[in-house]
Amino acid sequence: MNKREEKIDVAKATARYIRISPTKVRRILNLIRGKDLNTALMLLEFMPHRPCKVILNLLHSAVCNAENNFGVSRGDLFISKNYVNQGPVLKRVRPRAQGRACAIKKPTCHITIELGSYS
Repeated sequence: MNKREEKIDVAKATARYIRISPTKVRRILNLIRGKDLNTALMLLEFMPHRPCKVILNLLHSAVCNAENNFGVSRGDLFISKNYVNQGPVLKRVRPRAQGRACAIKKPTCHITIELGSYS
């Protein structure tokens, strides 16, 4: 049988209320979806984008969950699902000229990564 035919969902990790725009995180998650663990770790390690550090920490957490809770080895893991949801928006006020004020919206997001196993 082909390795891709016997997929099993194993572990999950979620990071909530991360102070990054969901659009920027989604761009990175689309690149690593479906990749095996070593390839995804290498991509995240060397990409210069800000969300990569958060996603890398979350991926390490999901790998530890798979190893400790289910006894799966690192070599059998791949990213089966990953998605980002919009969190609450922090609203701030910035003073402007002539006594006016503008609203500043600081978006947050919730990132979820699910790992699968080939065996």
